[in-house]
Amino acid sequence: MAVAFVLNGRPVSAGPAGSSVTLLQWLRARGLTGTKEGCAEGECGACAVAMRRTDAHGRTRYEPVNSCLVPLAAVHDETVITVEGVAPGAGTAGGSGALHPVQDAMVQAGGSQCGYCTPGFIVSLFCEYYRPGRDGFDPESISGNLCRCTGYRPIADVARGLPAPAADDPRLADLAGPAPARTRVESVHGLERFVRPTSLGDLFGCLAASPDATLIAGGTDVMVGVTQKGDRHWQLVSLAALPELRVFAVTADAIVLGAGLTLTEIEERLHDAPGAPLPLLSQLLPLFSSRLIRNRATLGGNLMTASPIGDAPPVLLALDASVTLASAGGARELPLRDFFLSYRRTAAQPGEVLVDVRVPRHQPALQRFYKVSKRVLDDISTIAAAFAVDVAADGRVARARLAYGGIAERPIRAVALEQALIGRPWTADTAAALRSIADAVGTPMTDLRGSAGYRRAMIGRLLEKCIAETANMADLVEADR
Repeated sequence: MAVAFVLNGRPVSAGPAGSSVTLLQWLRARGLTGTKEGCAEGECGACAVAMRRTDAHGRTRYEPVNSCLVPLAAVHDETVITVEGVAPGAGTAGGSGALHPVQDAMVQAGGSQCGYCTPGFIVSLFCEYYRPGRDGFDPESISGNLCRCTGYRPIADVARGLPAPAADDPRLADLAGPAPARTRVESVHGLERFVRPTSLGDLFGCLAASPDATLIAGGTDVMVGVTQKGDRHWQLVSLAALPELRVFAVTADAIVLGAGLTLTEIEERLHDAPGAPLPLLSQLLPLFSSRLIRNRATLGGNLMTASPIGDAPPVLLALDASVTLASAGGARELPLRDFFLSYRRTAAQPGEVLVDVRVPRHQPALQRFYKVSKRVLDDISTIAAAFAVDVAADGRVARARLAYGGIAERPIRAVALEQALIGRPWTADTAAALRSIADAVGTPMTDLRGSAGYRRAMIGRLLEKCIAETANMADLVEADR
């Protein structure tokens, strides 16, 4: 079938598309070269385009994504706006030729020099301009866009000074209706096939017919292999249109996070859900790459990659989460601590898909997440740690869950360190006394991000940091009980 979508206000047909052509490549081949290729791995934002989506409140909004990580076939049914389509009436006979307020503000502020990053910034600011309920400056709105020559002050000034859209702005009419539902896609080009099923039964049928197919959710990991290493997946099966993977629920016992929800959607739903506080996740999400990535990346995808330096696994391990795996033969629930088997290998069997993540409601009161990386934001972890601890009235540890990434071939719970903490005072002296146990956790290695010795030292140092930050909080928490 031909891939069809709305591009800059006009329906277009991209013809049949396989699994290796990205939206960015197609746009540039079509002549829309305002969308730039910078890093081709989702770090610079030069390739940002806007897509319509419906948020947790049922409001339709524009959302910036990295087009270098989006398979062309994945935008079937979608609405895409590139920098060429931002200006009022752009590409139409009645177009005025006037700049959009965001574009004009960038000109007035001198927010562009070489201009390579400018289209991506314009698209991200365009999405922020129309964000429902916008009130003040959101630094996240341009967090995934990198500028190498102008400096961020004039660009941030533009973001801070964005006016409200005019009442007669035609974009507001475009946002008045819901984003279109994703339908089934089966597109073949040469030897490559892209399939987007719309139910679990349909998915299991695809997997039965093609057991070696590659599953793709947001594509922020799979497509980096395509663009950077030349990976070719002869069949990609997209999970983006499966309602069973998009559940969010707060039950008496657990918070259920659908594996197909994007990280942005999880952030929205946790923020709005009464009785569903998860401080560890709230601390994690702002440090998880950039908003551009979180608009596509899913929690299920981050777990299924089973990377030893993934950011979400330590947090979910410390929260004692479990996962639901489903196949044509039925479903099963598995503790996350039993899910990661070795490097990039999980307990999921052939034909199984991760449906959701379940986090118990009753959690330790003290929760901290730490990410050690060369940059504070938008970087890969050297080591990540998550701590969830309860301290009794006598100041001693009653419950402890400590999880780390980047110190072994898989994300791990530091069980020996947890057990050693029980019954001890939650103090710096305890951390010092347990240094030898902390030093024995994991099997750190040396790579470009850090030495084995550095990683080993950080295991105990991060525990010390957690105690230093929360020792007084433990007294306050106990006093409130």
